[in-house]
Amino acid sequence: MHNSWNEVIKNYPKIDELNELIEKIDEKRLTTTIYPPKEQVFRVFDLALEDIKVVILGQDPYHNPDQACGLSFSVNDGIPLPKSLINIYKELHDDLHINPAKTGNLESWFNQGVFLLNAVLTVEKNSPASHSKMGWENFTDYIIETISEKNENVVFVLWGAYARSKNKLIDSSKHLIIESAHPSPLSAYRGFFGSKVFSQINNYLASHNRGKIDFELKMKTNEQISFF
Repeated sequence: MHNSWNEVIKNYPKIDELNELIEKIDEKRLTTTIYPPKEQVFRVFDLALEDIKVVILGQDPYHNPDQACGLSFSVNDGIPLPKSLINIYKELHDDLHINPAKTGNLESWFNQGVFLLNAVLTVEKNSPASHSKMGWENFTDYIIETISEKNENVVFVLWGAYARSKNKLIDSSKHLIIESAHPSPLSAYRGFFGSKVFSQINNYLASHNRGKIDFELKMKTNEQISFF
C-alpha cells in the first residue's frame, strides 16, 4: 500500500469495523476459498492517491478460480478473458481503433493512474456477491469520497446501475462522471457500446493538462484479439 493512503485509512470513521471485517475474512480463508489472494486484497492502494486520474468502479471480484487479482475488471496474464472485459475491448477498438493485446491484465492502465476499484474487495469461490453487505461498501464509499475531496479533475467511470448509484459520493463540479450501461453481455447493447468512454476520458484529461492514458495493452508475444 502506498504511504499516501496511511492517513486516509487511519481517519476512516469505521476503522474498527474494517479491522473486524479483515479478521473475519482471514478466519473464513481457513475453510473457504476466497478471492483474491490475501496479499492482493488491497492491491489497488499501491497507486498513490495523488496519482489517480481515472476511477473505474466494479462491484465485486471475479469469483472463478485464478481470475481475481485485486484490480477491478483485470485478470492475470494467461487467464481467459471474462465476457465483460471482451466487451470493454470491443468498445476500446470501436472508440480509439486500438487492437488490445490478448491479455486481460490491465496493470499498464493502473500504472498510468487508472484506479481499478471494486466496491467489495473479496468474494467466495463460485459465489458472486457473497461478501456484499459485510462492510466493504462502507469503506470503499469512503475511499470514493476521499478521492473526490482531495483530488482535482478525476474521471469517475460508473458502469451499470450499481456503480451509478455511487455518483452521489462524487463532486461533479470538479470531476467528470461518465455513466453508462454495464459492459456485461446482458446490458452492453443498452448503452455501453457506442459510449466512447475512452475518448471521453482522454479528452477530459487533456483539457485539464493531466496527460492522456495509453489504453493499448501489449504482450510480449504481440498476440492480438480478433473481433471480426
